[in-house]
Amino acid sequence: MRDDLRTLPIGERIQLVEDIWDSIAAEQAVLPLTAAQRDELDRRLDAYESDNIRGREASEVVATLKKRLL
Repeated sequence: MRDDLRTLPIGERIQLVEDIWDSIAAEQAVLPLTAAQRDELDRRLDAYESDNIRGREASEVVATLKKRLL
């Protein structure tokens, strides 16, 4: 890490990382998947579609996690 970045307050460093990540996410189509990545995504999608478990609402997951932390 560049030393001048270490002098930024942590909040500014976090914001910088978020901004960088957002810029990468906005251009994700530019990053091609490898064959292995595509195969893994297909495998996970097949598993999701075949197990009939549709997951939980995000709010339910957050509530469960909060209970574990208390």
